[in-house]
Amino acid sequence: MLYDKIFLNFIAVVLGTFYPFIIIYNMKKILVPTDFSQHAENALRVAAQIAKENNSEIILLHMLELPRQEIDLIGGSSIPEIMLFKKKAFSSLEKLANEDFLDGIKISEIVQFEKAFDGILDVSRKNDVNLIVMGSHGTSGFQELFIGSNTEKVVRISEVPVLIIKNRIKEFKASNLVFASDFSPEIKKPFQQLIEFADLFNSHLNLVMINTPNSFKPTHVAKKTMNEFMDEFSNTNYSLHVYSDSNIEKGILNFANSIDADLIGMCTHGRTGFARFFNGSISEDLVNHAVRPVITFKT
Repeated sequence: MLYDKIFLNFIAVVLGTFYPFIIIYNMKKILVPTDFSQHAENALRVAAQIAKENNSEIILLHMLELPRQEIDLIGGSSIPEIMLFKKKAFSSLEKLANEDFLDGIKISEIVQFEKAFDGILDVSRKNDVNLIVMGSHGTSGFQELFIGSNTEKVVRISEVPVLIIKNRIKEFKASNLVFASDFSPEIKKPFQQLIEFADLFNSHLNLVMINTPNSFKPTHVAKKTMNEFMDEFSNTNYSLHVYSDSNIEKGILNFANSIDADLIGMCTHGRTGFARFFNGSISEDLVNHAVRPVITFKT
């Protein structure tokens, strides 16, 4: 299978044709923002597992958020306190990069003076990152670097997939992957990325449409929509589900629990929030409340 993927990528380059899976199969660079917390280390350990499987480089990023007036002075004069912060940050990154679980992985270290979510997205773009892996604090919200809107904005705006890790995971796997959606045409492009990510882990895709009292479709109608959506994709390692609950967020979480899912996948909708399937604060709540890892793809 690996040689087939390499061959297809080669053909794509020769023909000048764009295939969505090129970004995923060639997972050369993984960005891991860190505030040196345990939650960030949990994310880094997962990134290390993925990097070893795909011969990827990990970019370790630490953001130093300083008052605006101090940032303005950085280029013009040497401020001892700022230089000390930067030196300590690099020292901490160096120590982290030498952890045993990162043995054999190429590590790059970046310290940047910028707001957290701006810096993460900026570094991602400038370094042609293929995946961002972030740690979070679970149901209590995001900690330090990952507080509230920072992570939500990264998830919402990032052009590359974002994998959010909640807990220490000894062995990351995605054999049982849930993807919840309304299966509208607008998600076909990110769904192709999801399929190629799933191929890396030989995942079984559990495609689910959530029925709620305010948005209900008979099972035969829901499955017809899902079957028509899947007609355009060659993946055959999937099953279709319709799950009823009081609201979409609870439906996704309860369905994932019912099948003991390894990972929850969903699409985002750029600056306007999550795709129309998700309403209001559902996106932020789901990312915050899910105990399982979550991966997002932008429409």
